[in-house]
Amino acid sequence: MSTRTFRITVRGSFDGLTDDQRAELLAAAPEHDMLRAEFTVEGHLTYDLAARPFFTFRFLESGETEEDILDATARAELAAEGWLTERGYGFKQLKSQAQDLSQAPLGKRGRREAARAEGRA
Repeated sequence: MSTRTFRITVRGSFDGLTDDQRAELLAAAPEHDMLRAEFTVEGHLTYDLAARPFFTFRFLESGETEEDILDATARAELAAEGWLTERGYGFKQLKSQAQDLSQAPLGKRGRREAARAEGRA
């Protein structure tokens, strides 16, 4: 059985931040800039609190079956909630979206590489 890679996005908004918490997040904003967004196993947080109260966590998970994506999504949501709660940040409206990369359509370059690989097999 082959391993599948899942990309999971957990979105929400900060809620009821204190002035100190807001200042803390603004000070750390360069580390969480949307231009540096990436999917990681531990989860990568991005936000632009100066513009809006929304945040996004991006997680990279794996599994062996299509059904594993449900468990991976649940783990990602719990990890995002845990990170926020551990730091005392209020949040609301968490929503998750997951993609199984084995089911993602290939772009032109990917199709060309797949065709070459089939020709060599």
